[in-house]
Amino acid sequence: MTAAQKLVYRQGVARTTLAHIAEAADVPVGNVYYYFKTKDDIVDAVVQTQARQIESTLADFERRHRTPKARLKALVRFLAEQADATAQYGCPHGSLSTELAKHAHGSRAQLMQIQLDWAHRQFHAMGRRDAHDLAVDLLVGYQGSAVLTNALGQPELMSRQSRRLEKWIDSLEGNRHD
Repeated sequence: MTAAQKLVYRQGVARTTLAHIAEAADVPVGNVYYYFKTKDDIVDAVVQTQARQIESTLADFERRHRTPKARLKALVRFLAEQADATAQYGCPHGSLSTELAKHAHGSRAQLMQIQLDWAHRQFHAMGRRDAHDLAVDLLVGYQGSAVLTNALGQPELMSRQSRRLEKWIDSLEGNRHD
């Protein structure tokens, strides 16, 4: 699973074969076929693995940070720490979601939805009636910078945008509807 996840991230679903996964995992290709009958089975498993990783990371932010603002800023800092990999390969969740959307894959929105729902809950806990819109703005800010960071190969873009997002989060007050 780890080999499949790395390959899908680095080269995309379309360019990843079961033979590539077997080679990267250093197992016979028959072993891969035993667990995954089709490439779609592997893609589904990669999405589910990433979904569990996202949920685990977000749960960790919930445990370590008392306030919603602190949790949101922890997410932004976490994403900024991935700037070098993002510059080389793009956002693992955004890239996969975009690729799956091109093929109308059933789980195409799952990874983004987990993050949207979590951010919505954080903004709502801050007393924001526009929590959904703010959650979308946060993900748009991150994903847009991830695309640009990857396209230009400039990790500093991600770092700069992350600092801007943290300042934006700090500027938000509760009970607003704008």
